[in-house]
Amino acid sequence: MKLHHNLLTAMSQALQAIFEQNGYADKVMERLLKSNPKWGARDRAFLAEGTYEIVRNWRLYQEIAQSFNKKDYWTIIGIWLILQKEILPEWNEWKDLNIVKVKEQFTDFQKVRKIKESVPDWLDELGQNELQEKWEATLSALNQQAKLVLRANTLKIEAKDLQSWFDSQGIVSKLLGEEGLEMSERQNIFKTEAFLQGAFEVQDFSSQQVAPFLDVKQGMRVVDACAGAGGKTLHLAALMQDKGKIIALDTEEWKLNELKKRAKRAEASIIETRLIDNKKTIKRLYDTADRLLLDVPCSGLGVIRRNPDAKWKLDLDFIEKVQTWQRDILQSYSPICKKNGKIVYATCSILPSENREQVQYFLSKNPNFELLKERQILPQDFGFDGFYMACLQRNS
Repeated sequence: MKLHHNLLTAMSQALQAIFEQNGYADKVMERLLKSNPKWGARDRAFLAEGTYEIVRNWRLYQEIAQSFNKKDYWTIIGIWLILQKEILPEWNEWKDLNIVKVKEQFTDFQKVRKIKESVPDWLDELGQNELQEKWEATLSALNQQAKLVLRANTLKIEAKDLQSWFDSQGIVSKLLGEEGLEMSERQNIFKTEAFLQGAFEVQDFSSQQVAPFLDVKQGMRVVDACAGAGGKTLHLAALMQDKGKIIALDTEEWKLNELKKRAKRAEASIIETRLIDNKKTIKRLYDTADRLLLDVPCSGLGVIRRNPDAKWKLDLDFIEKVQTWQRDILQSYSPICKKNGKIVYATCSILPSENREQVQYFLSKNPNFELLKERQILPQDFGFDGFYMACLQRNS
């Protein structure tokens, strides 16, 4: 394609905002695209996908750039374009780039895993220690572009009928299970009539496995104690056919406000939101829930390809801190569950130290609970996000 200087200038600015101003890639890109409404769909896709690809492979491109004694964003962009087999215009920004040398450096770095897959040294070491022989395949899968997956809102439409609607709009999709749709290409689906009418939510297929793991039934009282903006809350409401009660909790009010908007669009009327502003909020709910979902804060390492900039913002201190939060939440929130009720502990992490080890520690301290089943989904298993879920029963 023809390269436009203004687009690549915008890409350079986006990278600067992400790496120097600590901006989140999705928010940086959202602001950039909103501020330039005249860009066409092709240009917008080129800018967004290119920026994410560079962020995903940041360390690899930096290592190649160092061979030219350069680290500026234009050099990085030029290296990306060369590896995409684009012909570079004769612009001053790229006058010192040697195409042959770029390709040679790229080939050499394929032999060094942490550079090839672009992760910090500490993360490569941690992943190797925790996942051992599975780490290499996991890391490779995490460095791929995330798929766009939807969950049909079965309160309004079945997945096969939603697929037919997309077909009528010339949008190709593939059915996944009973509720999922994998889109053939990335596009702005948030302006479609189906979205505005609440027919679907964007939710990765691995994430869609969590709510059914809780084994909810119509008429139950369910607490989603770490609801966030409510992707799994809405799924639970659909599984319950909007009959019963779901109390959605979170410590961030803005997330609960977003959940209210989504619930209204989805016509999920059984959801009540409550802000966790002190410990009494939790204690008032003790022994009240038939089912309890604890989708706890985690490292997010299972969804790195969806948030590739997280590789450069995470550190070991944060992971250790989040593991403390997980233990505290599991211990202090578990009494919400009634006797003979069930809890699902879930994370979007791939680390056993955040997953199975946390559950085993909890069970060692709480013999009145038993593990009924657990499931670890690694990104290489089916090509979707990494997730863990464990279903526990309270016996007394």
